[in-house]
Formats: sequence, structure tokens, C-alpha cells
Amino acid sequence: MSIDVNNESGTAVDEQALLDLTRYALARMRIHPLSELSVIVVDAAAMEQLHLQWMDLPGPTDVMSFPMDELRPPTRDEEDPPQGLLGDIVLCPEVAERQGAEAPTGHSMDEELQLLTVHGVLHLLGYDHEEPAEQAEMFGLQAAIVDGWRAEQGLTGPSPAPTTTS
Repeated sequence: MSIDVNNESGTAVDEQALLDLTRYALARMRIHPLSELSVIVVDAAAMEQLHLQWMDLPGPTDVMSFPMDELRPPTRDEEDPPQGLLGDIVLCPEVAERQGAEAPTGHSMDEELQLLTVHGVLHLLGYDHEEPAEQAEMFGLQAAIVDGWRAEQGLTGPSPAPTTTS
């Protein structure tokens, strides 16, 4: 799996955790091991510009996903998943820090960035949360992936509750 994590935000984030979690999520979703993905961490000003340009919405958001080859997880019948360029996930630690602090359970910026990273991966794979059934499926899968990764890392407790606005 070729995954690049590029922190352009000026904020210290656990880049290795984001890389490891992304790799775990893609493997769990059975994405071809030669597929490519970029994770870019930006400041609030850069995220606000992207949010306005691509969504026509003011203010910075927490995560944005830009799919390329529109890869989807393979069905159970498919033995070999397709290979390709997944796209880019853009994260904003300033928004993540605020959301983590405001969450009912309260959690760190890095924990929020972990949730947002998996959220971005799922968007790249075609998942959405516009409808209640879609939201239940996507957020359930998001929690299962983060919880599985946290357990594999020896981290205690379940993943924080989803707080994403994207």
C-alpha cells in the first residue's frame, strides 16, 4: 500500500498513527495492496479555502475526501480487488481539536484525527451518510475499524463517538 502523509498544518500530529490506521482500514476493506492514497494535513485557512472551492460552504471543515479512481471494496465473490489511485484525504487538526474537546466523551485531537481519517477513507470508497441508513452503516463501519485498530495497538476503550460534520 502506498500511503503518503504530508503535514502542512504547522501543528504536531501523530503521522505514524495516521499512516498505520489508514493501512489497517484499507486492508480491512480488502483494498488492493498496491493502491495509492494521500493524507494531507492542513491549517484552518487552507481547509476553509478548499471547503469554499469544492463545497461552496464557508469556514473550515474537519475532513474532505477527493476520490480519483472510485475504487470500491470487493464483493465476497471477487477474489482479487482492483488496484488504483484512491485519492486524497485532507484533515484539519484545528477543527479536529475543537470537535474532540466538544464531543460528549471528550477526546484528544489525535483521536479525532483518527476518526476523521477512517471517515475520509470510507468516503473515498463510496460510503456516505446523507440518509439515516447510510449514516448507520458508515458510522458503524467507522467505529469497527477504529476499534479494531485501537485493540491491535493495545489502546484501551472504544473509539470516540463520531463527530464529523462532513
